[in-house]
Amino acid sequence: MTTALASGPGASADTTRQHFDIYAFDAPLGAEVVGLDLSRPLSAEDFARIHRAHLDHHVLVFRDQRITPDQQVEFSRRFGPLQIHVLQQFGLAGHPEVLIVSNIKENGKPIGLGDAGHFWHSDLSYKDKPSLGSMLHAQELPSEGGDTLFANMHAAYDALPSDLRDAVAGLKAEHTYLARYAELQKRSPWRPNLTAEQIAEVKPVVHPVVRTHPETGRKALFVSEHFTTRIVGVSDEESRALLDALFAHSVKPEFVYRHQWAERDMVFWDNRSLMHLAAGTPDHLRRKLFRTTIEGDTPF
Repeated sequence: MTTALASGPGASADTTRQHFDIYAFDAPLGAEVVGLDLSRPLSAEDFARIHRAHLDHHVLVFRDQRITPDQQVEFSRRFGPLQIHVLQQFGLAGHPEVLIVSNIKENGKPIGLGDAGHFWHSDLSYKDKPSLGSMLHAQELPSEGGDTLFANMHAAYDALPSDLRDAVAGLKAEHTYLARYAELQKRSPWRPNLTAEQIAEVKPVVHPVVRTHPETGRKALFVSEHFTTRIVGVSDEESRALLDALFAHSVKPEFVYRHQWAERDMVFWDNRSLMHLAAGTPDHLRRKLFRTTIEGDTPF
């Protein structure tokens, strides 16, 4: 069930404007954008409307987008510089900014990152400047499975028990890409051995446990089971207890929206506001999507 928020503009002297609608999901986050064609240049007014909706709803689902990788990159860049994933071997040929997320193998080798999103996380939280947001465009979808779950970290913070909120106030945590890399390597063929240069590219970083959204000022939890290894300045036992409590709390059903992909969906989510998780795809079914990732700010 969705609720109409607003109708797009009608006839206008500015022919670059488009008529589209935005519908909020009956969920803790998210909205769909219907009638917008991202293969066409967006007017400043239409872009501002999309930007506002993204801040308000944290996930936007653009339906039926028949766009090229160049067009995805161009639209993504309107929000900021793009980040190239450390696994550059899974970049789209000719488009290093586009990460192939896929379980498909060709000539016995994976064409993309097949286990992306196996654990709850926020994209590139292990970087000095984590991602502002990510865009994922469906290229080939399985007949079953392949859903993506999103958890609202603003709502999770707001609902923290007072004792836990007080306990984490002002604390910082370490994030590293390597936190569960060896574990993932044992599970699947999608994780190659990293070169010394790649390891140097993902040195551990420290960020606030509770971050402030740079555009809205809202507070959100900013730790994840995938990349957060410890809370600094406390004992190992206290760190583990706090992180376990935060992980369990942050993904309660009342904070989660489950996206069931439709053909040519492009999903744009705010990594400053959310975590996400890939629900998994049966091994015998093909799945391929193209991801672009926008650089954000240093968390505070």
